[in-house]
Formats: sequence, C-alpha cells, structure tokens
Amino acid sequence: MKPAVLALADGTVFEGWGYGAEGETVGEVVFNTSMSGYQEILTDPSYKGQIVTMTYPLIGNYGVNPEDVESRRPFAEGFIIKEGSVRTSNWRAKQSLEEYLRERASSGSRGSTPGR
Repeated sequence: MKPAVLALADGTVFEGWGYGAEGETVGEVVFNTSMSGYQEILTDPSYKGQIVTMTYPLIGNYGVNPEDVESRRPFAEGFIIKEGSVRTSNWRAKQSLEEYLRERASSGSRGSTPGR
C-alpha cells in the first residue's frame, strides 16, 4: 500500500493509504452516510466532480457486480473510506471494490487521519 494525501483548500491535510488506482484527482469533498450502495454511489452521475467520503467505517464487504451500476462508469472523482474490506462475502460479487476502482482508474484513500 502506498501513502495517500487529501489536501484541502484551507491547508488541512489528511494522510492515509491509497485504495484503487494510483493517481491524483481534484474535486469537491462530499460525504455519504449510507451503510451500503457504494457501487451505485460511485457510478451515479450526480457525483461528477466530487470526491465522496463514506461515513460508515467498513466499505467493500459485499464486492461489486455488473448488475448494480447506475451508469457506464464511476463518475465520482475519488473515494475516501475508513477501512476497505479485504474479502467479499456476497455470492453476486464478481470482484472486490478495490479491483473495480483500479480497473476503472478511480483513485481513493483509506484510513485518512489528520496529518500535518
């Protein structure tokens, strides 16, 4: 895992670990309080230009499947989570959330905490 940084316009920096594809992204940081539906959130066109922070602490436990997308690709510019599940536990899962993000060049961060 590589280090990841979320730097806000006011100078606040959060440090965490990369999740998904490597890269840089820019967007408005927003939050979502859902416990599930992360795949639908990522592919919802209304999140275009935004970096979505999930407030529920564990994301990715049921994996990703092609039937639950809202559109042809992820529209969220980035995805911030506290902890990503290392295992999928749903019979419908075709891949993990991290694999899905990596394949679609969507970057994210996990375990972000205030840094410098």
